[in-house]
Amino acid sequence: MTLIAPRVAAALAAQDAQKLQYALNGSDDITVFVDGTVHRLPDQARDAVVDLLARFSRGEAVTVSSVEEMLTTSRAAELAGISHTYLRNMTDRGEIPVEYRGTHRRIRLADIMAWLEKQKKNNTADDVPDHGDDGAADAS
Repeated sequence: MTLIAPRVAAALAAQDAQKLQYALNGSDDITVFVDGTVHRLPDQARDAVVDLLARFSRGEAVTVSSVEEMLTTSRAAELAGISHTYLRNMTDRGEIPVEYRGTHRRIRLADIMAWLEKQKKNNTADDVPDHGDDGAADAS
């Protein structure tokens, strides 16, 4: 397996960042041309490209790297924004599936992404006010 080093791109010049920000304003429709042929990106790829361009438009430097399908607990924890100890405890409790390679735990990228999505949904649900059983707010 070949690992590709992350690529770091410096921030755009202020004028270029402003032009990009103007072009992106209110749109996430990105057209990709490869050798003169138009390609429609799948939603995940489109979202990643829009995010990358938005970061450039804000004058940010950007690092692009790839992630392997099977992750170490340290890499999975880094992606999830949690400690590797907390992640190991979750695998022990069966909250996140884990595979063992000898004595080393490996976690599928898809399982970490599913856990993150579940956390996002739970956090969004927590932000919705409870209006009781009938859905109407109290008039008191």
